[in-house]
Amino acid sequence: MTIPVPADVISRLKAVLGEGGWSTDPERLAPKLVEWRGRWQGTTPLLALPRSTADVAAVVGICAEAGVAIIPQGGNTGLVSGQIPQGEILLSTERLTAVRDIDAFDDVITVEAGVTLAAVHEAAAKVGRRFPLGLASEGSATVGGVVSTNAGGTQVLRYGTTRNLVLGLEAVLPNGEIWNGLKRLRKDNTGYDLKQLLIGAEGTLGVVTAASLKLFPILASRSVAICGLESPRQAIELLALAKAVTGGAVEAFELIGRMGLDFALKNVPGLREPLDARHPWYVLIETTTATPGEAEAAMGRLLEQAFEAGLVTDAAIAQTGKQMGAFWALRENQSVGQKPEGSVWKHDIAVPVSRIADFIEQATAAVIAFSPGVRVVAFGHVGDGNVHYDVLRPEGGSDAAHDALRDEGATLVHDIVAGMEGSISAEHGLGSMKGHEALRYKSPVEVAALRAVREALDPRRIMNPRALF
Repeated sequence: MTIPVPADVISRLKAVLGEGGWSTDPERLAPKLVEWRGRWQGTTPLLALPRSTADVAAVVGICAEAGVAIIPQGGNTGLVSGQIPQGEILLSTERLTAVRDIDAFDDVITVEAGVTLAAVHEAAAKVGRRFPLGLASEGSATVGGVVSTNAGGTQVLRYGTTRNLVLGLEAVLPNGEIWNGLKRLRKDNTGYDLKQLLIGAEGTLGVVTAASLKLFPILASRSVAICGLESPRQAIELLALAKAVTGGAVEAFELIGRMGLDFALKNVPGLREPLDARHPWYVLIETTTATPGEAEAAMGRLLEQAFEAGLVTDAAIAQTGKQMGAFWALRENQSVGQKPEGSVWKHDIAVPVSRIADFIEQATAAVIAFSPGVRVVAFGHVGDGNVHYDVLRPEGGSDAAHDALRDEGATLVHDIVAGMEGSISAEHGLGSMKGHEALRYKSPVEVAALRAVREALDPRRIMNPRALF
C-alpha cells in the first residue's frame, strides 16, 4: 500500500514547479490515470509537469528526502501497469519536448524524454536520415517511455531493440542528482555502462530526461508484400528463405492469424481483405535496400521461390505507398480490433524463432483444454521470436468469468514458454502486472543481483516502487 503524501511535500513540489507545472484537476488527470484498455485505474495526489531536467531533479530530490514515491509516465501507452500510479506522485514528461541536437554526419539525434517517436521520425527525415524504431503507438509513445521499457517494434529483426539504438542518456537518479551521459560514441569501454542499466528499468532506477539516438540513411528502395499460408511452421521456413534470398534486406517479418485479421476487419473502419481468398495465416514482409529497385527485385525473387517451395499459397505486393500503408494497417490494428470483443488474457512472450510454431500449437491446445470455447489470436514479430498471444473470452461468454481465470491461464501459457527457454515479456516489460510472476521463472541468484542493483541506487525504493522485483 502506498503511504499518503504529506501536505508539506505537496506544497514544496508545487512551489518548485511553479504556475502551470502541476495539476490536481480531475479532468486533467483522468486520461493519465487509466491504461488505454481500461484495465487499470489509478490515483495520484499531484501531477507533476516539469519543464526541464532541473525541474525533474527538484521533484525527485524533494521526494527522495521525504521518502515519497514517484511514478514516471511518458505517453501512457504501457500495457503492464508500470505507468499507472496508485497514490504516488505522478511525474509526466509531456513537456520535455525539445529536439536538442541533430547531426547527420554523426548520425545522432538528441531529444528530450517527452518527444514522441513520430516527432523523432519527422525530425530525422528533415536531414535525410531515419530512426528505425517503429510502433503502432508511435504518435503517442515517447522517447522516455520507449527507453525505459526497451521497446521493440517491427524492425527489431534488422536493427535490434531500443537498447541497440541508444548512444547516450541523461537521467535524474533516485537521489535527485542529474547524470549527463549524453554521449554520441559508438565505442566507450570505460567500465559499467550505466545507460544500459536505465534502459528497460521501467523508471525504477531514475527518470530518463533525454536520449541520444542512432540515425540511419534513408533507404532508396522499399517493398511490402502480404502472403497467405497454411501454418506458423511455414512462416518460419519462409523467414529462413527470405534471409537467404534477399541477402539481409528483410526489415520486418510479421505473423497474423486469421482470427485476428477477422477482428481487425470487423472492428476497425477502413480496412479491407488483403487477398482474394481467405487463409489460416498471413505473413507481412518488408524489404528495404539502399539501391533503387533492389528491394522490389529481392521481393520478387523471394516470392517466386516461396511459391515453388510450397510455402505460400497466395501473395500480393503493394504497388503504391498507399497500398503499403493498407497492408501495415492490418498488422498495426491487431490489438485495436480485439478491443470490442470482450475480456482478453494478453501475453507478450518470446521463444527461440525455431520454436514459435511449437509454442503456438502447445499453448493453444492447453488454453482450449483449460477453458473450452476461448478464441486465440496469435500475431507478432516472427523474425525475433516475439509472439503476442491473446486469449479472448468465448463468444457470448462472461467477461467476469474469463477475467477470473486470467492468472491461472497466464501461468499455463508462461510455463510452456519457460519450458522452451523463453521470456514471459518480450517487449512490454514487467510493470506491476508481471513482476511477482517473473520470480517464478528467474533464478534466486539473478533475482538477488537485480535487487542489489536497485537497492544501491534507490535504497528507499521511491522510484516506481511496485514495478519489477
